Amino acid sequence: MKRRDFVAGGALMGAAFAMPAAWAQARPAANPLAPNPAEFKRNYASFVGKARVIEEGLKFDMPVLADNPGAVPVGVVLTTPLTESSYCKELIILAELNPVPLACRFAFSPLSGTTEIAVRLRLAQTQTLHALARMSDGRVLGARQAVTVAASGCGM
Repeated sequence: MKRRDFVAGGALMGAAFAMPAAWAQARPAANPLAPNPAEFKRNYASFVGKARVIEEGLKFDMPVLADNPGAVPVGVVLTTPLTESSYCKELIILAELNPVPLACRFAFSPLSGTTEIAVRLRLAQTQTLHALARMSDGRVLGARQAVTVAASGCGM
């Protein structure tokens, strides 16, 4: 046996013994499609702040059964009257059980004239959607709507 072969073989044997130990210590990768309740709570709390959510004045316009989870039509409309001193500054939609809960964010101005949005969302599973609207006078309006999903839209 040549010295070169002996050294190369020893290096391979050392690596063979070290790899299982490294693999055992490695944590399995988190499922990127799993719900993220901590992120949902963080987004909700971040938007609301210290305000109390008023569960009126905001309404969902969407089906309760989503037959195409890859493109669920979701509409949200502000039903309270708008004035120059009281208008919606920002509106978000949170999908409670999606891997990334913040589905969309919209900004408005007094010149918008209305607060009404329509989007298509990809939903991971049957869940509750939350809409939150921050008004110019400091109020936070909220609405929630349960939606049944026929099959998962995330990971398609």
